[in-house]
Amino acid sequence: MVAHLVRLKLTLLRNGFRRSPWQLVGVVLGGLYALGLLALLITGLFFLSYTDPATARTAVILGGAAAFLGWALIPLVALGVDMTLDPARFVTFAVPMPQLLAGLAVGGVLGIPGIITLLAALGQAAAWWQHPAAMLAAVPCAVLAVLTAVVLSRLTTSATTALASSRRFRDAAGVLAIVPLVLLGPITIGVTEGLRSSQDFLPVLADTLSWTPLGSIWAVPGDLAVGAWGAAAAKLAISMLALAVLAWLWKLSLARALVTPVHHGVASRSAGNLGLFARFPATPAGAVAARALTYWLKDPRYGASLIAVPLIPVAMFFGLSQAGDLTAMLWMGPLVAFLLAFSISADVSYDNTAFAMHLAAGVSGLADRAGRAAACAVFAVPLTVLATVLPVALMGQWQLLPAVLGLSLGTLLSGLGLSSVVSARYTYNVPLPGESPFKTPPGSAVRMMVVQGLGMVALLLLVLPEGLLALALVLTGRPLWGWLALAAGLVLGSALLVAGIRLGGVWYDRRGPELLQAVSLNK
Repeated sequence: MVAHLVRLKLTLLRNGFRRSPWQLVGVVLGGLYALGLLALLITGLFFLSYTDPATARTAVILGGAAAFLGWALIPLVALGVDMTLDPARFVTFAVPMPQLLAGLAVGGVLGIPGIITLLAALGQAAAWWQHPAAMLAAVPCAVLAVLTAVVLSRLTTSATTALASSRRFRDAAGVLAIVPLVLLGPITIGVTEGLRSSQDFLPVLADTLSWTPLGSIWAVPGDLAVGAWGAAAAKLAISMLALAVLAWLWKLSLARALVTPVHHGVASRSAGNLGLFARFPATPAGAVAARALTYWLKDPRYGASLIAVPLIPVAMFFGLSQAGDLTAMLWMGPLVAFLLAFSISADVSYDNTAFAMHLAAGVSGLADRAGRAAACAVFAVPLTVLATVLPVALMGQWQLLPAVLGLSLGTLLSGLGLSSVVSARYTYNVPLPGESPFKTPPGSAVRMMVVQGLGMVALLLLVLPEGLLALALVLTGRPLWGWLALAAGLVLGSALLVAGIRLGGVWYDRRGPELLQAVSLNK
């Protein structure tokens, strides 16, 4: 049965590649990137072998503990990333629990994260090549560590099955997960500075973690290298006991998840509450705008991108303050406008089969394009203006406000027009409704990068006049160029917005059935 589950995992992966060559390309690129990181990690471990064994031991323990935390916490915020061998699919099959546990554990290793973790764990032997006993012990300890990591992630997944079935939990987890990703730079800098200022604390932290399940298995080779054979034996026992306890807890939580079906409650709604539909005009474009804005407020796939916008200025300010020059903050307005405008380029793809409502209702392409652009403009315009005015006010560069505001509004308006064309002509696979915003559907990665990359280049060309006028203001210092940039942003941007809505509407009317077929295949 275990071998059958492993074959099923491999078959699912192989069939995914056959379904779309783009997925194979994406996996190859992701694998090459992961192999590059792995090579850097193993090289670093090799150079650690020339340092003091205590230093290498500290680095291995802290790195291993961080890996365990990643395996435990990522399933909480990345629900639905890997749906192969989903335990819920085995509810109707009488698979013995021991075989199911073993099969799911081994299947959890068969993937880029599991394989890279295994190779990295085995690579720690490079840090102990000058200590034969430690190097030999590092190999079985690596296998035990990877099994612990997989079981820990599976335990987290099965234990949160009830929470994961909650729409509010999935939405909050998917949206909040974007916060550390956007602030990764400031977090990394802050952690690095903290580690530099507290180097004496790291060995103490490593020693403490070595007596806990987070670091015990990683400490065994290091203890052997420094001659602490008794401590190594005790920590190996702690690791084996921790794996047994985790497996037992996983068995209990998995049995409960399989036996007790998850209840999907339906939220009660007061009768007659039309929500946003009551606040928009009773026209086809108004109905589309209300529906699209509802998506922005309640769909985590939209929320993940929306919540990232306020975090971008924070990341920019932190990075620029480290460099001692905040002048580049003036680009915050155009950058926010750029991201918000192009965010609706995949609107039809996000609709999935619900796009059939637009076709069945006979909504014209012009009304569809105008409604989606209006929904985005409801929050995009005030956010863009705020992101433009705030840096100018903080630096007191009021003479630059007309030019920067013109560039920002021109970028937003032109971008909304361009996105209205792109979403009616080009589609690509996106996460399905209710899935994690971080899930990568088959065959979407490369096509998405090509479409978005070419679209962003086109947007840069469309706002070139405003950019040149703003540059003229900076070079000459004459306020006239700034006001001309503002006028160009409003006039040219509005003209491009209208033209994009009209052209996108024409393509929408011509390709409506083809669009529905394209987005319906992403299932």
